[in-house]
Amino acid sequence: MAQSMFRTGVLVRATHTVLTWVITLILFLHDTDLRKCEERGELLLPALFFLVVVLSVLLYFAVSLMDPGFVLTDTVKGSNEEMESMIPQASTPRLRRCGYCLLQQPMRAKHCQTCKRCVRRFDHHCPWIENCVGERNHRWFIVYLLVQLLALLWALHIALSGVSPSVTWELWFRVNGFLLAALGVVGVFSVVVVLLLCCHLYLVSINCTTWEFMSRHRISYLKNCGDEENPFDRGVFCNLWDFFCICRTVVWEQVYHRNTPNPV
Repeated sequence: MAQSMFRTGVLVRATHTVLTWVITLILFLHDTDLRKCEERGELLLPALFFLVVVLSVLLYFAVSLMDPGFVLTDTVKGSNEEMESMIPQASTPRLRRCGYCLLQQPMRAKHCQTCKRCVRRFDHHCPWIENCVGERNHRWFIVYLLVQLLALLWALHIALSGVSPSVTWELWFRVNGFLLAALGVVGVFSVVVVLLLCCHLYLVSINCTTWEFMSRHRISYLKNCGDEENPFDRGVFCNLWDFFCICRTVVWEQVYHRNTPNPV
């Protein structure tokens, strides 16, 4: 199973990388604004575009290969005594024991069926990167989406600049075929990235994960809260500041107890 998952991850990442560089090559070789800048000896814009593409690929691999926050046996055991001394256990939901890997899950953690591991502050398993999005790589996932969106929108503009008119439709498709294919792929991915980015920024602004948003009624620490109640929400500014600027492991049991009037 692990070997199968590894092969799947390699295939997905290789496909993403090859597709990225094929489209980039098409944009550089056709009569686009990039090609015209090269011919005039103006290399600043082509170099900047190339660097944005390289940065997007590097971030893609960083997020896809990064530990999303897997729950480790020694980490959980070592923190139990300290956690119990800080949090009134009578008023806070007890730590759940995972039925698959038999580890005690911290609050907001979930077992990923694909990765076969429990992930802290689990958001979702992303087939695009073949990795979970969790506490350790969530902010980098959003940074990657921002850079990827910049690269896609710029590529869309460049591809449109290279579409040339022809006498007949048949000749037009023949001349612009590769650019039209690149436009289609870039357009679809642009829509997907915009939707993903908007959804994640909204959820981050209210300190909620995709899993919590979609499965609220099945989560023990949320199902008894009101429909509009989120015990982890500290306000938009504080939520964004904590998410992007504070790099630490959060004891969510403490936050839950502090912000819930009648915890269950």
